[in-house]
Amino acid sequence: MQLRRRTILITGGTSGIGRELGRQLLDLGNTVIVTGRDQERLEQAARDLPGVHTLLSDVSDPSAVAALYAEVVELFPNLDTIINNAGIMRNLKLDQERSLADVTREIEIGLNGPIHMVQQFLPFLKTRKQSLIVNVSSGLAFVPFPAAPVYSAAKAGLHAYTRCLRAQLESTGVTVVELVPPGTETPLFRGEFAEEMKGEKGMDPKVLVRGAIEGIEAGKTEVRPGPSNILKIASQLAPNFMFRQMIRLSQLRPGVA
Repeated sequence: MQLRRRTILITGGTSGIGRELGRQLLDLGNTVIVTGRDQERLEQAARDLPGVHTLLSDVSDPSAVAALYAEVVELFPNLDTIINNAGIMRNLKLDQERSLADVTREIEIGLNGPIHMVQQFLPFLKTRKQSLIVNVSSGLAFVPFPAAPVYSAAKAGLHAYTRCLRAQLESTGVTVVELVPPGTETPLFRGEFAEEMKGEKGMDPKVLVRGAIEGIEAGKTEVRPGPSNILKIASQLAPNFMFRQMIRLSQLRPGVA
C-alpha cells in the first residue's frame, strides 16, 4: 500500500494531526482534499499547504456528508483514500449540568462522523483499485481518560467499529487501517487539558505522521506509535493499574477501578 499518487480526502484537516497528514501526503505527490467546519481555518490551511484542496463540511451532519460526497466524486473522480480524522476532545465533568445534545458532541463528530463517511463513500471506494480507509482513533480507546469521558467512549467505539469494518471488507479491495495516536502536541492536546497535561510531553505531529505513513505502507492495519502501543499492551496485562494512572492524571480522587 503506497501512499503516493493517490487522491486522498482528510476530514478535520485544518489543524493538528490532520494538517500534518495533509502536509506530508502532499509532499509525497498525492492529491489532497481537506475538510473542516470553519471557513477561515480552511482558508488558512490553503495558504499553509500550497496545492491542497479545501471543502467546507461537517461530518456530524448526514446531509453535509451526502453533499460532500456528491461534490468530491464530481471534482475528484480518482478518489481512492479517505482519512477520518475529524474529532473534538473536551474536559467534561459529568456531574455538572449540560444539555443532552451538547454532552454527546464527541460521539457525533468522532464516532458517528466516520460511520457517516464510510457509509456514504464505501460503494464508490469499492469500485476503485487498492482503495483505503484510515480511521484515526486514540490510545484512549484502550485505556480511558476520566477527564475526557465522552471522547474516550467515542474512540473506544471507533476502535470496535473499525475492527468490524475490516472484517466485513476483508474479501474486497478496500483496506481498512486504524491509526491510534498517543497524546500529540496539538491544540486538542493542550486546549482544555492544560492543567492535567502540564507535566506531560506529547508526540511531535511530524514524527507521528511520518510513522503512520511508514506503518500503512508496510501493511500494518493497526498503527500504534510509541505510547499507544504501550497502552494497548498494558490494557491487556494490567488494565486496573493503567486506569488508576489515568485517574491520577485526570486529577480525580481514585475510586474503585
